[in-house]
Amino acid sequence: MNAVALGLDRTVLELKMYSREKEAVFFSFLFPIMMLALFSVIFGDAMEAGGAQLSAAEYFLPGMISAGILLTSFQTMAMSVAAERDDGTLKRLRSTPMPPVSYFLGKVGLVVSTALAQQVLLLAVARFAFGVDLPDTTARWVTFAWVFGLGAFAGTVLGTAYSSLASARTVGAVVVAPMLILQFISGVYFAFTDIPGWLQQVASVFPLKWIAQGMRSVFFPDALASLEMGGAWEHGRTAMVLGAWAVVGLVLCVLTFRWFKRGTT
Repeated sequence: MNAVALGLDRTVLELKMYSREKEAVFFSFLFPIMMLALFSVIFGDAMEAGGAQLSAAEYFLPGMISAGILLTSFQTMAMSVAAERDDGTLKRLRSTPMPPVSYFLGKVGLVVSTALAQQVLLLAVARFAFGVDLPDTTARWVTFAWVFGLGAFAGTVLGTAYSSLASARTVGAVVVAPMLILQFISGVYFAFTDIPGWLQQVASVFPLKWIAQGMRSVFFPDALASLEMGGAWEHGRTAMVLGAWAVVGLVLCVLTFRWFKRGTT
């Protein structure tokens, strides 16, 4: 069998293992959906942005989509690869005839499958449970697609590289804490304009802020673009920043990935 066929088989196996990890399923897959439902019930139709009245579901949907992309890519990869390295799974896989690329194809397949399923469910909840109007133009869906693709790819390679910083016992805190902070300063839970300027500058270094801004351009009226940090949706800069993070993450993967736990051979 070739590497691609083995990668597909590996994807099926990864999905089965993922579905059995209840904590991972909740915190990376269901958490954004639960938060959207919670905010929608608590705040109802009381949200206001730039003079426009929005329901809470409409207001928070772009942020929840953005958080979901990074959770199902970055967090899933960082935690799963670290755990497999520590329990010897990677060491055993390295000694088999399976090409290394098949392992990574399986991980990519896991991320793509879970991220797409999460987005479909999230949009379905927003549309049918809370009456959110979804984009009705091809251009907006094209923007959704490339922001989703670049964000998921960047999160996948960065998560793989980040897994080398922690062991299976510490990876939860090492991954969850920075992710939680980024969500608070990147316009996921609060309006980005309400965040202090210096924190906006910090958030602008990382991909989550740009994923969230790209998703706001998909779901928010164009009139609200003036509220962004640059006074526009800045699609070009969004693509550039996410693409740069994708390249940096790929390079870091090549330089830092290890099949063996520290101190073992």
